[in-house]
Amino acid sequence: MAHTKSGAKAKQKTPRPGKRLGIKKNQNQSVAPGNIIIRQRGSQFHPGKGTKMGKDYTIFAVATGAVNFLKRQGKKLVEVVS
Repeated sequence: MAHTKSGAKAKQKTPRPGKRLGIKKNQNQSVAPGNIIIRQRGSQFHPGKGTKMGKDYTIFAVATGAVNFLKRQGKKLVEVVS
């Protein structure tokens, strides 16, 4: 009689796909309104001029122009400059 529970097969999880997070548009790339710039969990990057943040912390463009990354007061900002 076994004195320990079976370990291996019962505890293995099936492989799950990644969520495709990260930076989608880099510095100086052109964007149109509605284009996703960053997909993230939490606010590692904050929206600046010409961008907004969605409810899942996605930063997207609301203006046409080029993407610019900068740091201001210790925060990483993303903006769209025309």
